[in-house]
Amino acid sequence: MAGGAGLAKRLGTFLSGLLECGAFCGIIFGWASLVFVLKDLGYFEGLCQPSATPGPNLTLGSDCSGQDEQFSLVFTIGSFMNNFMTFPMGVVFDRFGTMAARLIAISLYAGGTLLVAFSTPEMAVLLFPAMSMLSVGGILLILTNMQVGNLFGNYRSILITLYNGAFDSSSAIFLIVKLLYEHGLSLRAMFLFLAACSAWHLLRTLFLMPRTHIPYPLPPDYDYGLRCRGRSRSYRTYKDKQPPAEAAPEETPLEPPIPRGGAPSGTPFRACACSWLFAWHVAWLSVMQLRHYLFIGTLNPQLEHLAHGDHGLVSTYTNAFAFTQLCGVLCAPWNGLILDRHKRGKGPRPEGALAALADLRSAVLSLVVTVAQCLLFSVLAAVPVLPVQFGTFVLQVISRSFLYGGNAAFLAIAFPPQHFGKLYGLAMALSALVALLQYPCVALVQGPLQGDPFYMNLGLIAVVLVAFVSPVVVARECQRRAKELGMASTPLAAAPSAEIHVETPH
Repeated sequence: MAGGAGLAKRLGTFLSGLLECGAFCGIIFGWASLVFVLKDLGYFEGLCQPSATPGPNLTLGSDCSGQDEQFSLVFTIGSFMNNFMTFPMGVVFDRFGTMAARLIAISLYAGGTLLVAFSTPEMAVLLFPAMSMLSVGGILLILTNMQVGNLFGNYRSILITLYNGAFDSSSAIFLIVKLLYEHGLSLRAMFLFLAACSAWHLLRTLFLMPRTHIPYPLPPDYDYGLRCRGRSRSYRTYKDKQPPAEAAPEETPLEPPIPRGGAPSGTPFRACACSWLFAWHVAWLSVMQLRHYLFIGTLNPQLEHLAHGDHGLVSTYTNAFAFTQLCGVLCAPWNGLILDRHKRGKGPRPEGALAALADLRSAVLSLVVTVAQCLLFSVLAAVPVLPVQFGTFVLQVISRSFLYGGNAAFLAIAFPPQHFGKLYGLAMALSALVALLQYPCVALVQGPLQGDPFYMNLGLIAVVLVAFVSPVVVARECQRRAKELGMASTPLAAAPSAEIHVETPH
């Protein structure tokens, strides 16, 4: 953990980033709790039609499937923007650095919260741009925070997954909004407070984040913050004094330059994006993300179906679901421990190209575990028994925290560092196109399936099985790279000068 920035400053950066991700970045995924409030306020209420079917109190109720579809459309567009806009935002982050990216994120986030604050049932259409702005602002904030793991050396993967877990936990903010609303606080007041928090984001940008990127590994006397302009004077002096052959590494978002003995780092972005390794990873991400988005987007109508319209019971289960989201920050680091497990212990550690191969091998188990969790979650979600949904909520938050943390960590491990922001953004953007299928799926449930998602859930179990292909592809890639080192059947103990073409995954 060498560097000019003291331990207290680095811990302050880490903890404030954890708070930022855990309280702001992914609040849109607590949509089910906010929908409960918006329905009570009468948003899209004009889409409800009188129903001839008696409600739970034997009174004629309303058919609000049109209202549910509209809320689902808001979430579909918001979640699509959350992923699709990650690619251009990743390009901005790679090209212009942390400060520029964070200023854009803060502006979007403040604008989104203000739109919700000043929306009314008559102006419910404002929810569409508001949720999109909150989504894009939140994903850009977490993208700038993941580089903080570079400040903590061998714990980098753990911190990346921890931040993604905090991102998942931030969905519980809408539960707090719901509970405070039930105790008399207005929706406008709460979202004005969230808008005012943008001042804190700005202060953190100026004092606890770099202007450009945090390099890895950290050079001696590296510092960051307002006075540093991205690099401290001591860091620049150190670079100027170095011989040309020992120049410090260029700043990168997450990964170190490929070590000597590894492949050159000049691989084109197109070669990475068109590789089978990346294509199957996108499929891995896309099918599981679709499963999670459909569960969140249809949670309210599904609970209403299983509870036979009992408003109080639906509220109880909605609260339980939101409470489980708080545990995302506790679940995600376990994936980081799986990814970094080969770095622990007292034995000799592989170096150079062997270290890159060891990192990639460790990712195989992470990918398999993540798919297995999502499969179990999908099976429980298909069980049409209300109490079983408590177990579904637990598996959902564990699976989701493993999914996003593992996605970021895998891309940092498997591909050259200079393309991380673009590849991360491209993966999220492509998965967003697949996520658009959630709206026709919701329409299918609300229409032909008459509000019962059972058959859709069965179909999604089959879709999730496709994700098992990705770890198989990664395992075969590991075998190919090991053969290039002439060590396919031997332990990772070859000389670190052995060469491996890590920049051209198949």
